[in-house]
Amino acid sequence: MALSGIVDVSAAPVADRLRPVRLWLYVVAALIVLMVVVGGATRLTESGLSITEWKPVTGTLPPLSEAAWQAEFEKYRQIPQYQQINRGMSLDEFRTIFWWEWGHRLLGRLIGFVFLLPFLYFLWRGLVTGPLRWKLGGLFLLGGLQGAVGWWMVASGLVGRVDVSQYRLATHLTLACVILAATVAVADGLRPAEAGPATPARAVRFAVPLAWALLLAVLLQIFLGGLVAGLDAGLTHTTWPLMDGHFIPPAADLLVQQPAWRNLFENVLTVQFNHRMMAYTVLALAVVNWLTLRGSGPAAGRAALVAGLVAAQALLGILTLIHQVPIDIALAHQLGATLVLIAATLHLRRLQGTG
Repeated sequence: MALSGIVDVSAAPVADRLRPVRLWLYVVAALIVLMVVVGGATRLTESGLSITEWKPVTGTLPPLSEAAWQAEFEKYRQIPQYQQINRGMSLDEFRTIFWWEWGHRLLGRLIGFVFLLPFLYFLWRGLVTGPLRWKLGGLFLLGGLQGAVGWWMVASGLVGRVDVSQYRLATHLTLACVILAATVAVADGLRPAEAGPATPARAVRFAVPLAWALLLAVLLQIFLGGLVAGLDAGLTHTTWPLMDGHFIPPAADLLVQQPAWRNLFENVLTVQFNHRMMAYTVLALAVVNWLTLRGSGPAAGRAALVAGLVAAQALLGILTLIHQVPIDIALAHQLGATLVLIAATLHLRRLQGTG
């Protein structure tokens, strides 16, 4: 016999039973978006190396005394960034960059708790079973991996460099966005079926591959954006649509480093050029996807939304570049990337369901 006051969740329709799980995952996704934006602010304020140790538990608390602040500052003064760039920084200036990095790490811990505690509760209540349990467990493991990748990134800037590796920064950002897309996809899979006309099969047959290509292109563009940020490439070649008078720079400039593959990751000109070209590619895919689905019910509206968000994101990218990366526009650009990713993920998932 069920205890008084406890709902027998098995008796409710599946969509109703899973509504708390779905809403919880949307909250987690919103926190991940915030995490990406705060991470962007941490990078733009050059705060990411202000905490030189990884203390997952004890690092939750900030310095609580003047002596503790001095100790943290002394650790920072031992790394190349301070010695070569910020020598002479005051303790108050150090506090400013410290709070950005501490807030970024605290938000990561918060996301872990916001995920884990409800997950355990839903397991106990029997709401999370079968494949869903494994999907959610996988998301939690990815979150743990993301924390380790974050420290791996920071560690690259503590010895022999004045900033973090652009390879590791791009990996950290891209993994965060993969987790975001996966979280949104799992949450959307728990929504009730919508009434209304289904997308015609012929349109789906052509649009699904396009939607997959678009989603993968968005993730690749985010990775390229991480390389741009890691190299401060947005502070160079600040004209558009031409780069130093060329739409396509000379091959000798694009491939100046040897071996040639290094230009894709280390040549500032090539990295920014690739980011520009991928932006055009993403926009073209979004427009073609929309044209393919015109007149195809709700899918057409979603395709139009994705195309609109991509166009707005491209405009933000141009403004970020020509104004030489002001923090407000740059953070709007970073936020825009997450919104495009979410819209592309939902579009693909629902298109595959022919909704």
